[in-house]
Amino acid sequence: MSFEGTARYVATPELRLAVDAAIALQRPLLIKGEPGTGKTLLAEEVAAALDAPLITWHVKSTTRAQQGLYEYDAVSRLRDSQLGDPRVQDVANYIRPGKLWEAFVSERRAVLLIDEIDKADLEFPNDLLHELDRMAFDVYETGQTVRAAQRPIILITSNNEKELPDAFLRRCFFHYIAFPDADTLKAIVDVHFPDIDQALVRRALEAFFELREVPGLKKKPSTSELIDWLRLLMADRLSAEALADKDPARALPPLAGALIKNEQDQHLLERLAFLHRGKR
Repeated sequence: MSFEGTARYVATPELRLAVDAAIALQRPLLIKGEPGTGKTLLAEEVAAALDAPLITWHVKSTTRAQQGLYEYDAVSRLRDSQLGDPRVQDVANYIRPGKLWEAFVSERRAVLLIDEIDKADLEFPNDLLHELDRMAFDVYETGQTVRAAQRPIILITSNNEKELPDAFLRRCFFHYIAFPDADTLKAIVDVHFPDIDQALVRRALEAFFELREVPGLKKKPSTSELIDWLRLLMADRLSAEALADKDPARALPPLAGALIKNEQDQHLLERLAFLHRGKR
């Protein structure tokens, strides 16, 4: 089983090797990288390439590890008992399977995405260690044990908002998706826009990388934002010549709202342009 990327996802050799290694070792693949570098999309493409079902667990700040296993709906059972519902005799009627349960019992080997694990509290990764090691967990209310019929391929994404525990990291194969170089980024653009004007691409990439190199930016524009920007440039039928003006006195490129996402960075670029005009 080997991941080669897909028609709509450009995977570097290092990333392909990381996916294959995690599958061979039967370890979760922990993916880090700047927001917008395709971490979440990777799971979708791995599932598509391997013809496997994709099960996605989006982690929030309030998410608990137990929710990935199952939840016992005691409130509904109490309400039904007050109404005389006969279902209350079987506690299994009030067990709600979580995403790990769903992946464990999948008829086909599934790809399980645990997305943005660093959003949860610090104990969340540790609370999953036993289940990820055993590929099984107990449902205490019913006395059953849920075991993985076949070990799912697990991808875990993190935006580095919190440090993950060492015990958790030891159980993962790690890969950092570095920001693409110009050639890789052009290949990504060509996948999304096969008929795009190449002169526009060249000018757009020049402007994009120049913007990323501005010192002091709070949020550098990402790959996904470049794709959005190019889509807007094409929709507005802006030509390469419209981007050719490299006058530093211009604060922002056309339709910069697709690239600049906070007022601090916008004000920074406007100040730099003002200072340049003052020197002329």
